[in-house]
Order: sequence, then C-alpha cells, then structure tokens
Amino acid sequence: MIRIIGFNHVSLLVTDTQRALGFYHGVLNLPVIHDRPELGFPGAWLDAGNGQQIHLLEIQEKTTGELPEHGDRDRHFAMDITDLDAAITALDTADIDYTLSRSGRRALFCRDPDGNAIELVEV
Repeated sequence: MIRIIGFNHVSLLVTDTQRALGFYHGVLNLPVIHDRPELGFPGAWLDAGNGQQIHLLEIQEKTTGELPEHGDRDRHFAMDITDLDAAITALDTADIDYTLSRSGRRALFCRDPDGNAIELVEV
C-alpha cells in the first residue's frame, strides 16, 4: 500500500517567469531556490516551507478558458499562512484581486498572473 507523507512540490505553468516571480517571490515572499537544474526551458523553484516547493515552468502560451471568480471551484493549491490580515494587505498593495473563503474560515483565494488559483489559509 502507498502511504503519502506530504507533498514534495507543485508545478505551475506560467508564460513569463519573471512576472510570476514578481507575484510568488515579490508579493507572497516565497524564497527562490537558486540551484534549479538546467532543464532546457525557463522556470524557477520556490521554497514553500517544510521541505516543500513550488516549481514555475514557463511555456510560450497558456490557455485557461473561462475561470470562475472564486478559486474554490477551480483547480488550486493551498498554503498555510500565519496572518491572513498581512496577506490581505500585501495583495491590496499589489492590486491583486482575491475573494474571502465562503466557509467562514480565515482563508482567501487569489490568482497568480497566469490565472492559477491559490488558497491562503490562516493556521
């Protein structure tokens, strides 16, 4: 039987690595891992804490179709945070739209510049 013990990394498709880093590193404050292997295409690795990573994989064109306004009804990944109010301030300062969790939890949903949905959950 397979026993999952956690996630290793999440890979996201982006159309501009530097623009994506402006969001993930600049707004969400995720550290960049600089020892990314040469894979023959642009991208970046980010430290998401506890040995977990986010891999940004650059492609020329990404089609997303119609995206729902609230990310809970879309493919998304969630990251634990310590202060939802600080996240709201950072998103507001960067003029990034978000919606608060409809469940009443201290959480929100936002999208990166390529439309990938992200949930930030206060723990």
